[in-house]
This record gives sequence, structure tokens and C-alpha cells, in this order.
Amino acid sequence: MAYRYGNRYQVILVSQSIEEYVPENDPVRAYGDFVDALDFDQLGIEIYPNKVGNSEYDPKAMLKLFVYGCSYGVKSSRKLERATHHDLSFIWLMGGLKLDHKTIAEFRRRNIKLIQNVLKKCVRMCIKVDLIAGIDHRIESLLEECETIGQQEEDLDSFVTMGK
Repeated sequence: MAYRYGNRYQVILVSQSIEEYVPENDPVRAYGDFVDALDFDQLGIEIYPNKVGNSEYDPKAMLKLFVYGCSYGVKSSRKLERATHHDLSFIWLMGGLKLDHKTIAEFRRRNIKLIQNVLKKCVRMCIKVDLIAGIDHRIESLLEECETIGQQEEDLDSFVTMGK
């Protein structure tokens, strides 16, 4: 029987847009739609599309990162950082934004209650459509675990070594 060998130097045509990175039925799309459908005024986050000054990352994008990451067990800010650089689902979800771990950790620290509420909403929606059984009580411990991991990794370098 013959073997198949990979060739890193094979010339290929790459997708023209990030939108083409994930199939239409990929679960990452549901997470993106879920966060997009949230009422950010009700959550206590004001969105300023015409904001001036030093630009920040879109709070919707940051929430998408946490909701999707927590749902797939990616809790560390450094691992979330790496995912925005290397994982096609995360690249698609973030629209190509490449965040650093300090920004991710700071957003989590500043918005821990907001993230907790959004994760609860996500869990409730998933329960309602029979995707999962009730795990509401795990959200607080999940976020505590994220913070603990962040503290343990405080003195580590970035997991992304590209140009840093």
C-alpha cells in the first residue's frame, strides 16, 4: 500500500476571506450569533461605533472570545491569545483580530460579572434547545479557574512567539 506524504511547499490557493475559513454549519457561528444578539445596553456595556481616541477591542469580540473559549475548554489568556493566531475557528470568530494575553486577562478582570452573566445566558439557551444538560452552577467555578490559571501564568512569556 502506498503512503500519502505532506508537502509544506506545495503551492495552493488560499481562501480570499476569513469568512471562507469555517463551514456554514460550524458551531463557532452559533457562538458568534449568540453574542451579536445580546442587548449590550441591558448588559451594561455601551457600544460607541464612532468613538475617538486610542482604539480598544470591540467588547462584542471580546465576549465572543470568552464564550467560545470557555465552551471549548480554552481558559488561559495565553491559550486564548494563541488561538487567535493559530486556530481557524477563533480567527474566524474574531474577524482576524490577534489579541495579546494581557489585554485578554485585563478584559476578564474588568468584566468578570458580565462574562459570568453572558455565560449563564449561553448555557440557558443551550439547555433550552437541548444541546446540554443544566450546568449553571459550574460557571462561577469555571471563571475562578480562568483567573487562577491567569495568576499561575503571570510570569510566563506569551505562547505566541511570532515577532515577540
